[in-house]
Amino acid sequence: MAITRRWFLLAAAGAAFGLAHVTDAAAQPAQKVPAPVMLAEVYHPGVALDDYWVSEKYDGIRGYWDGKQLWTRSGERIAAPRWFTEALPAEPLDGELWAGRGRFSQTVSTVRSQPPSDTAWREIRFMVFDVPAQPGDFTARLAYLRKLLPITSVPWVVAVPQQRATTAEDLDALLEKTMKLGGEGLMLHRGASHYHAERSNDLLKVKAYDDAEARVVEHIGGRGKHGGRLGALLVEMPNGKRFKLGGGLTDAERENPPPVGTWVTYRYNGTNPSGVPRFARFLRVREDMDF
Repeated sequence: MAITRRWFLLAAAGAAFGLAHVTDAAAQPAQKVPAPVMLAEVYHPGVALDDYWVSEKYDGIRGYWDGKQLWTRSGERIAAPRWFTEALPAEPLDGELWAGRGRFSQTVSTVRSQPPSDTAWREIRFMVFDVPAQPGDFTARLAYLRKLLPITSVPWVVAVPQQRATTAEDLDALLEKTMKLGGEGLMLHRGASHYHAERSNDLLKVKAYDDAEARVVEHIGGRGKHGGRLGALLVEMPNGKRFKLGGGLTDAERENPPPVGTWVTYRYNGTNPSGVPRFARFLRVREDMDF
């Protein structure tokens, strides 16, 4: 299965209006196309675990290597140093750019840096969990990945360790161990699944709490002890539902709130009948959602 980049310029109208118009259109910015990656659903108790592989959920930035260049999930080119990628194989790799547990902000800062900082990139690992262009199911692709990596000349490119946890008790124990070590959660990947660039139950995320992303649409002023500064963020979920997000914000974040249009991550405990998150608390700005 060949997976290639599909980047193009919106210059179609130029053909009808002459060369000058084509030139003008070609000068326009390239349209950003999301990388063709698998996306995860949320694990719920009761899922049959027999055919799932389990790995740690790395809290970094999704990185898609197309064989020539690194891209973010949303289709932004990543300006990694040449030494970071020059020995990578000429085939797609799907993984996470990761600076370590609890260092998400450091990862974002490094990946955003222009020009790239060699010193900062020395702290980044490319945690590879799939080889999209390889045929066969995930178990077969995992066997191939384990032969492909590690590559001696690029020790910062790592095959993500995978193991089995075939019972809910095994999964709970592994999640507890991972959380105690400072990890964010687990990922479940169905062994029989073929690589497909969409969201499905073939890939599941397992966390000790629910979380999701929403976009800031308004700043709501505070009262009482929060008078004169932010009281809550009015945020909009991808499905269009809006709600106020006030819990979890630090004093610094209330004084200098995330700008309107910013994506943020919040924790919550289930949803009410209308679909709005219950007990939602601000977690952080999700800066990589802009990539």
